[in-house]
Amino acid sequence: MSQRVLATEEAQSAITQIRGILDGGFEQTISTLKSLGSTLSEPNVWDGTLAIDFRNNIWPQCTAALDKTLQQLNELHGKLVQIQGNIMQAGGNQ
Repeated sequence: MSQRVLATEEAQSAITQIRGILDGGFEQTISTLKSLGSTLSEPNVWDGTLAIDFRNNIWPQCTAALDKTLQQLNELHGKLVQIQGNIMQAGGNQ
């Protein structure tokens, strides 16, 4: 029993575009967000009722979400590299 293999130019283009976004500094952007959030979490930089809420409630959740997002995007990137390689190997680059 054969299995259908299809890799259109549209699929190849979508993979290339996603990889471009991920390679184009997305990780650096997340790192910058984390750095700026850490700065705002410093009581000597920003303090008061809203700052305390940010520091104790908002920012820890955001940091965890950013870390998880970065991990998932790195996994996605690895899978896209593998998929694109498999497409090329199967002759889908024609």
